Amino acid sequence: MDNCVLEMRDITKTFPGVVALDHVSLKVKSGEVHAIVGENGAGKSTLMKILNGVYEANEGEILLDGAVIELNGVTDAQRKGISIIFQEFNLINTLSIAENIFLGRFNGRNKVNWKELREKAKEILETLNFPLDVDRIVSKLSTAEKQMVEIAKALSLNAKLIVMDEPTSSLTKSEVEILFRIISQLKEEGITIIYISHKLEEVFQICDTVTVLRDGKVIDVNPVAKMTRNSIIEQMVGRTIDAEFPKRDTVPGEAVLELEDVSQGDFLKGISFQLRKGEILGFAGLVGAGRTELAEVIFGAVKADSGSITVNGKQAVIRSTTDGIRNSIGLLTEDRKETGLVLDFSVVNNITITKLNEVTKGGLLNKKMERKVASKYVDDLSIKTPSLAQDVINLSGGNQQKVVLAKWLFSDVDILILDEPTRGIDVGAKQDIYHLMNELVASGKSMIMISSELPEVLGMSDRILVMHNGTIKGELSGREMTSENVMQLAVD
Repeated sequence: MDNCVLEMRDITKTFPGVVALDHVSLKVKSGEVHAIVGENGAGKSTLMKILNGVYEANEGEILLDGAVIELNGVTDAQRKGISIIFQEFNLINTLSIAENIFLGRFNGRNKVNWKELREKAKEILETLNFPLDVDRIVSKLSTAEKQMVEIAKALSLNAKLIVMDEPTSSLTKSEVEILFRIISQLKEEGITIIYISHKLEEVFQICDTVTVLRDGKVIDVNPVAKMTRNSIIEQMVGRTIDAEFPKRDTVPGEAVLELEDVSQGDFLKGISFQLRKGEILGFAGLVGAGRTELAEVIFGAVKADSGSITVNGKQAVIRSTTDGIRNSIGLLTEDRKETGLVLDFSVVNNITITKLNEVTKGGLLNKKMERKVASKYVDDLSIKTPSLAQDVINLSGGNQQKVVLAKWLFSDVDILILDEPTRGIDVGAKQDIYHLMNELVASGKSMIMISSELPEVLGMSDRILVMHNGTIKGELSGREMTSENVMQLAVD
């Protein structure tokens, strides 16, 4: 390949009990947007961490502009023109935009010229047509603005290759459009982008080439124009996916949860609705509509200011998460890493944590019983982990999500609230979760599903409630459930 800026040859990486990468080779042309797709656990993140100098490969070599290079850490990779923007931003919230852009380049010996530093930061942001006050503190920025700071930081390092890992996972539609404009601009300037995303529509929209990984191996490399959505999915998961949203025949029964005139601060205003037995009730709306705040009130993470909550026909007092669990309510939070898991706990500990009394004998934890319980859910949910003792921080995003689900399945709650249940996970893991949702409601459980993925809400819900500015703007069911009707209610 004549204009190959990056080549990774026969990269192999093993961890205890796991072959993460098995002789993976990758070629990326100069000035292209090259997508890397695959299920969670396929090896995408491991490959990028090797490219970033975080991990060292057991075998293989890396060539940059045709020359073999060695990478001795992140700083060395940046020095060679490689920058990676991860999902979790590498910014210091208490510092300004300018300070973050040039972070790590103060040697402590020379006096910092703050005026020059601010001017340079301003120039970089202006080249991106994204004028921000460079003195603003990063903690005050939106997710999209933080991402622009990360891109500016990469440009300040004269990056010739920028890796973007799930860059749109927390962005609104308008923010995504701004990001795509900047990617096009970078491409025109000859900067190469490696783009990792589970959103295949984005791959078709902005990428030139796609490499598909599965189980640590390269399955295919093709120009995006020669691929279809279905062909990529089949290569990713190794099987045909007949229907993206599996159908079910469950008929919802009596009301199991009822809210009447519930308000909380400025976030919720007079919320009233019913959830029925065996129903998936979808909640749609734009960012800031109040959906997550509503989930937190129902579960007890936040106390309502007024109104009533009825569970199975009886008025419930829900002032804490303990009250929520006592009323057989569970919440899969939108941020699994912050509020859904204890990251440095094992798989087994995370699964049993909400119902330890079920795995104790004589007041002592019965580890054999605990492992038996966890093993059942690992098998049932196809959680990929080298062992039950593995810390969940080391699992892929999709498998972390399955561990959170396993926790609530073990808790055996009757009402399960799923807040962004498939955010940041691949199409194969999504299918597993959709099938599990159907099985649960078929067994008599009830679900509230909050999702920013409109096709997901439309495809999985029995009814949809649309929120706007802390209120429920309308209810849709049957043939009324269209994207046009949802958006009309969401933006009014």
